[in-house]
Amino acid sequence: MSTILIIEDDTDLRKMLAKLLERENYKVLEAGNGLEALQIIDYYIPKLVITDIIMPDQDGIGTINELKKRYPEIKIIAISGGGRMLSKDYLGIAKILGAHHTFSKPFDTKLFLDKVHELITMAESGNNHSA
Repeated sequence: MSTILIIEDDTDLRKMLAKLLERENYKVLEAGNGLEALQIIDYYIPKLVITDIIMPDQDGIGTINELKKRYPEIKIIAISGGGRMLSKDYLGIAKILGAHHTFSKPFDTKLFLDKVHELITMAESGNNHSA
């Protein structure tokens, strides 16, 4: 069973995503911000990290940067609802830093699950190229 870490400060959205992924038979870990996530990752290295961009304590951009340094093999999906900049601007930065896929909130859950499955398959086969 592949492990996925969800980093999202919106508890309701984080729980909804966790349920969605658990129904797909993934083991799901949860963190409310990047600092919490990096502590979890030191113990449980997931195949995939799904991270929000705008969060307190440590945002998704800093988290992606740190993940790519520590664990370059981890696949990453970045999600954002925006903030001071447009969502697509944050997501563009996330993509440049190494996110494999990006989604603006709200997003299509079927397309989201398709990308999750695709990245997990890549991670399990040892393929490090983005799709």
